[in-house]
Amino acid sequence: MSNPALAFDHVHIIAEQPHETAQWYVDKLGAEIKADTVARGAPQIFVALGGMTLLVRGRRDGEAPAAPDDFKDFGGYSSHDRWGADHIGFAYDGDLAGYCDELARRGVTFSVPLKEGVGGIKLCFIEAPDGVSIELVQR
Repeated sequence: MSNPALAFDHVHIIAEQPHETAQWYVDKLGAEIKADTVARGAPQIFVALGGMTLLVRGRRDGEAPAAPDDFKDFGGYSSHDRWGADHIGFAYDGDLAGYCDELARRGVTFSVPLKEGVGGIKLCFIEAPDGVSIELVQR
């Protein structure tokens, strides 16, 4: 049963260098910084991208975030090989191969280069700061 009272709000990213991380999304993916605030003593930056909000915040007093893990190649697929959220996925409406070329020129690192996935979709994974993996798909 669907719940119409629920709507997706944001993805929360804890960043070692929150302002630099937010700017990466602007410079590499064309995001827009909507607000630059402080919450509980840490920078908290609201970044609009692809119709959603990435909430990028810094470390708060008492926190000791664990280092991010690497994306692992399992032959026919890749993952972080751990429980919980694995990546953020964005659909790309257009020529994904051309967009990947543009991202490469901007210095974006690909953890999985453009390939054909299950059902013939085109997909790739890029590396964002702080160990965040982003999947781009063209259906």
